[in-house]
Amino acid sequence: MSNFYQRVYKAVQKIPKGKVCTYGIIALMAGSPKASRVVGYALHHNPDPKNIPCHRVVNRLGRLAPGFAFGGIQIQKQLLEAEGVKVSDDGYVDLKVYMDWL
Repeated sequence: MSNFYQRVYKAVQKIPKGKVCTYGIIALMAGSPKASRVVGYALHHNPDPKNIPCHRVVNRLGRLAPGFAFGGIQIQKQLLEAEGVKVSDDGYVDLKVYMDWL
């Protein structure tokens, strides 16, 4: 596993339950601010979904991942809603509300 992937996983583990973060912010936290696409790829290969909550990562507009690696957008929505995150019918979360932990 690459060093960058390890930094991505550590950054994702910092997202509190009931909150979200964007791919771009995770890339910045991992030391490569222009690598948001690589963050998505790293999360797609998440070696430990139970301890690395990749379902808490959304795009810069708050949209859920259409190709969520562990079961699709409905699974990501269910996981977020189980933590108290409100997801709109069209698959968005309010970043002002759920990204206020930064």
